Amino acid sequence: MNAPLRIGLLGARGFVGAELLKLVARHPCLELGFVSSREWAGQPLSAQLPEVDLRGRFENLDPKAAAGAGVDIVVLAMPNGAAAPFVAEIDAKAPGTLVVDLSADYRFDDGWYYGLPELTRGRYAGQRRISNPGCYATAMQLLVGPWVGELDGPVQCFGVSGYSGAGTTPSDKNNPDTLRDNLIPYTLVNHIHEREVSRQLGHPVEFMPHVAPHFRGLTITANLRLREVVDLDTVRARYASRYVDEPLIALQDGAPWVSRIAGRHGVQIGGWTLSADGRRLVVVATLDNLLKGAATQAVQNINLAAGWAETEGILNG
Repeated sequence: MNAPLRIGLLGARGFVGAELLKLVARHPCLELGFVSSREWAGQPLSAQLPEVDLRGRFENLDPKAAAGAGVDIVVLAMPNGAAAPFVAEIDAKAPGTLVVDLSADYRFDDGWYYGLPELTRGRYAGQRRISNPGCYATAMQLLVGPWVGELDGPVQCFGVSGYSGAGTTPSDKNNPDTLRDNLIPYTLVNHIHEREVSRQLGHPVEFMPHVAPHFRGLTITANLRLREVVDLDTVRARYASRYVDEPLIALQDGAPWVSRIAGRHGVQIGGWTLSADGRRLVVVATLDNLLKGAATQAVQNINLAAGWAETEGILNG
């Protein structure tokens, strides 16, 4: 086997950063180059992540230091709005570096490859800048994608996520005491994932997100109006045909439960239900927002760019 590719992670303090480090630790073709976290700089990796078998310490790298670190891959796991200085330095000093950005900063930039492999891998042509889709946006596109071109009007998507999706900065949306016995709606129009999905699918999607008391995993219930009458056999066949060779997508007749996807790498789709007239379809998807909604998908994109099996280090780690 060729020498492993060296990977650097910027923004390791968050929940997604921890999941990425677990995946890197067991990936046979990746070697950790650096882990940067302003808050944890100087601490051993084992102090904050004892479950991850990695040696070394957290660093606090500025854009110039990150660009000059000599790694093959940089993953940006920082809040929205923070990526640009790092990307600019890498563009200038190490343009051949593969950059995977987990924020929303480049999801609307046509110069970047939008990496939802099950739907967009055919567009990958060696790009070294990859924008990872949002967690909710991944589920919505996988639900709605098979019907684009046959939809009659906007699609409505009702979303519920665990509070890990709100990040680590304290707020009502990630406070277990506030969330106990509660469901908090937020950004009910013009959410960034609504714009992201509508742009990628070329069809309007209306998204209503909520945060719930559980820690990880999300559910999307999508309401689709169709131009033509369909039956349930047609619905099942449409999803089966689209996702037949996708190891991370599981189809089922019953509606998937979020408790059954937490900690798993894939997506579960099912619960398909039709109105009496056969033109209103409701479908449900669940995924782990920290994994397929972020870290797992980032590794899929790295594998795709490196020419490895897309599930390397995911299903065989």
